[in-house]
Amino acid sequence: MTKNGWIWAGATSLALLLAGCSGEGKSASGTGSSPSDDAMVAAKPVPVAKPGEKLTGNVEVQAFKGGFGIDFYQKAADEFMAKNPDVKVKVEGDPRVWEKLRPRLVSGDTPDLMFPGWDMDHWGLVQEGQLYSLDAALDSEPYEGTGKWRDTFEPALLKLGQLNGKQYVLPYYMIVMGWWYDPGVFAKNGWTVPKTYEELLELCPKIKAKGIAPITFQGKYPYYMMFGMLLPWCQSVGGLQAINDAQNLVPGAWKSPAMLQAAKMIRELGDKGFYQEGAVGLSHTESQTEFLNGHAAMIPCGTWLESEMKNVTPPGAKMQFMLPPVFKDGKGDPSALMIDIEPWMIPSAAKNPKAAVALYKYMTSLPVAKRFVEEKGTLMAIKGSDDTKLPETLQVPAKAFHDSKAVYCYQARHYYKVMDKEIQDALTSMLNKQITPEQFCDRAEAAAEKTRKDDSIPKRKIE
Repeated sequence: MTKNGWIWAGATSLALLLAGCSGEGKSASGTGSSPSDDAMVAAKPVPVAKPGEKLTGNVEVQAFKGGFGIDFYQKAADEFMAKNPDVKVKVEGDPRVWEKLRPRLVSGDTPDLMFPGWDMDHWGLVQEGQLYSLDAALDSEPYEGTGKWRDTFEPALLKLGQLNGKQYVLPYYMIVMGWWYDPGVFAKNGWTVPKTYEELLELCPKIKAKGIAPITFQGKYPYYMMFGMLLPWCQSVGGLQAINDAQNLVPGAWKSPAMLQAAKMIRELGDKGFYQEGAVGLSHTESQTEFLNGHAAMIPCGTWLESEMKNVTPPGAKMQFMLPPVFKDGKGDPSALMIDIEPWMIPSAAKNPKAAVALYKYMTSLPVAKRFVEEKGTLMAIKGSDDTKLPETLQVPAKAFHDSKAVYCYQARHYYKVMDKEIQDALTSMLNKQITPEQFCDRAEAAAEKTRKDDSIPKRKIE
């Protein structure tokens, strides 16, 4: 698709398949769709307050309590209540909020607005008729100004929340995936940030010569290697189509030449001793601490890194974003960026959906979105929200986003959990040098084949 506007899956990502997006100015890799409209319960359009209509009643908000906490949502709720004194908002959060929400969704005792976290299958909720459709709300006025609320969002990010052309979930903050390095360490040693895989191979021996591991990674969670190396390099070698085909379960896609080359690149770095010893056994925080303590020069991670590690970052340590080095002779776009969102939604059993819509309009208004960027250190899905004093760690990711011609997102791990677990296990086996890149691709393709043939699993297609 052509670049039109502009899609971050991470430790916090939800269920959007390697879904891409389109909007003004950027191409993107498709959107999710259900197996058929017949398989879905018709969604109700969310009620929207008329201009000037007085809001009353209680609003319950349940939110994933991750690295960004829930204090900002509470503060926004307090401000909203001051503007709407007949509305009472209760904000609650939990690191495993989805576990608390599942029985409530079954019983019909739902919150009015929710951000249910990375382990809730919201497309499954759509198919069950558990979520309101939000198009009517998006076509109404934004919290401030005139026009349509939908036009305040980055269009490609908004598109990630659509199924069969209808909007069910809305983005809030966005995540950019990539690699990180310490610019001070690189400058001190005269190292240049590698833009290509070939340059990476030239740099790594120089880093090792200084007694520093060139690369560490979150080995206990192979997903980081999926978005940090495998899929970006698959895209770099074969273009977005190679990734789309894999996520669309096209026969042979997980053992395509592009996927095999990406696997070989990962294995080559290991064979040359460029990974930190023992990285396969490290958790996300352990490996990230190793990086921040200067024991490794580079690490794959999303833009949540600074927020997640702020309490253990040593004085003087810096972190700066870089794109994964590209395959020099590949077909892919070198500016392509992997991103993700954390979507919010309104259950169809919400008791006060009008006030929930109004609250979320306030939360996504430009002044509030800018404050979230400044306070939480992540980018937002709202147009113009990065036109503020960006934290230093966001300046490069923001520029990479605006400079990118294509964006894409890895979400198959939520669509096809068993398949993804088998692929991640195979990746770990390859990193442990127990299997070859060819054998990794064979195992990945076998996992995709099982999913492909299982009619009980809804299939999502990207275009």
